[in-house]
Amino acid sequence: MNLGKILYLDDDKLLTSTFSTLMKVEGFDDVVIFNNPHEALEYLQHEAPDLIISDFLMPEMNGLEFLREAKKLYPEVSMILLTAYADKENAIKTINEIGVYKYIEKPWDNDDLIMNIKNGIERSHLISKLNEKIEELEKAQNELKKYSQNLEELVKERTKELSIANSKLSGIIEYCADGIIIIDSVGNIEQVNPACENMTGLSETALLGMKIQEIAYTDKEEHNRADSINNTILGLADDQSEFLLRDLYIRNSLSGEYIPVEINFASLSDDLNDKEKFVGVIRNFTAQKEAERLRDDFIATLTHDLRTPLLAAIQTLNFFLEGSLGEIGDQQRVLLTTMRQSNEDLLGLVNALLEVYRFESGKLNMCKTVFNVSDLLDQCYRELEPLAQNKDITFNIHADLNEELLIDADRAEIKRVMMNLCGNALNYTNKQGTIDVYMKSQNGDLLFSVVDDGNGIPKEDIPHLFMRFSQGTSKKRSTGTGLGLYLSRQIIEAHGGKIWVESKVNKGSEFSFILTNAVASSRVEV
Repeated sequence: MNLGKILYLDDDKLLTSTFSTLMKVEGFDDVVIFNNPHEALEYLQHEAPDLIISDFLMPEMNGLEFLREAKKLYPEVSMILLTAYADKENAIKTINEIGVYKYIEKPWDNDDLIMNIKNGIERSHLISKLNEKIEELEKAQNELKKYSQNLEELVKERTKELSIANSKLSGIIEYCADGIIIIDSVGNIEQVNPACENMTGLSETALLGMKIQEIAYTDKEEHNRADSINNTILGLADDQSEFLLRDLYIRNSLSGEYIPVEINFASLSDDLNDKEKFVGVIRNFTAQKEAERLRDDFIATLTHDLRTPLLAAIQTLNFFLEGSLGEIGDQQRVLLTTMRQSNEDLLGLVNALLEVYRFESGKLNMCKTVFNVSDLLDQCYRELEPLAQNKDITFNIHADLNEELLIDADRAEIKRVMMNLCGNALNYTNKQGTIDVYMKSQNGDLLFSVVDDGNGIPKEDIPHLFMRFSQGTSKKRSTGTGLGLYLSRQIIEAHGGKIWVESKVNKGSEFSFILTNAVASSRVEV
């Protein structure tokens, strides 16, 4: 084990020999001995010791001069000066001038010398390690300083970017044509933009602290009561981060005008006080509403005027086919039958368009009665059974058709929905497929479902199914009007219910609707 490298200089060869023997006995293997200071300095030019021991009085160069030169080469190495008692004052001078670690008087005590040698070597090692740590700290400090400078520049750059982005955002909010409103978790208005002020006819100061339902209204009076719209917002926010409120109106306090709007709300998280807030974009739909009204009026007028000639054409074709106007040949019968079917399909489209117009304009009133919905389902089944047999489709009814299940609803409209859902299932189910129809009463609600094992509907097409003129799927265009499911939704929602679909490609679809609180306990006696 190497305890450290020692350089010993003394012009007395007897002492150097004695020292060398002592070091070997004590286990110091790496010891270099010099009797000439110049030779010692030459060695130090190339080798670094852990401890330097030098005699004080030497003919060519005294110990003070030698240690001073050695100190220049290795300032961290411990140095011991050997001196006679008479030279003690010079030794102290040497210690003060060049920082000698220890001085030992001759003749030395071996134990004392060994202890000082070990301490001196340890001191050299500690100073060396300390210097390494200081260098590492200086290097780390320089890197930290450099990083700090880079960080300052980065912060300045990001601050500038944020300032520019904030300026742009402020400009967008300030000059946005749509109203922007921020409300807290209880519906209080916290911030609005100028477009919102223009819509309401109120200044931001007047709007702050008001509740959202104080400026937004719906056509349904029950939805305009205190906290109704606010509760709707909070209820929707529990399930999704964004939600759209349609069919709202904002009253302008200056003109008294009711402006039709849609408000798209998104949730905002506040990390400071952990209270949820909502930002809403208010879009003015006045122009769109007017365009829709003109379009619907045009369609209603056009379709109404088309019904009479279509009915006349169908009746005339029936006269031909029945032979009332004379005998016809087989080829003529085929052509006339095709013409009648085309006219009947066109009449169906006309009637569907009229129904859509009546529902959307509010001109169609529900004619609700208490009736046995089991009989209605049985009637629908008997009308559709031949179509199922033609395609060899198994048509199963999972309901007790012999049990009287009374509901309070518009019988004709509910039949339209049932026929549409079952008819669609027949159209989109392959031959030898299966259709299951479920109907039951549950806690006063009527649940109705149609399940098929057809091709299914792609996930991206499902949100569009209940919209006007939807063709079912973007991958396979339907030959229908695209109004059946839209009308079904209008009818079910007019009854206060809900209609939806669940579907997987190549596995089938399930269309369902629920009529809440529709089940009646008994018929109303007239």
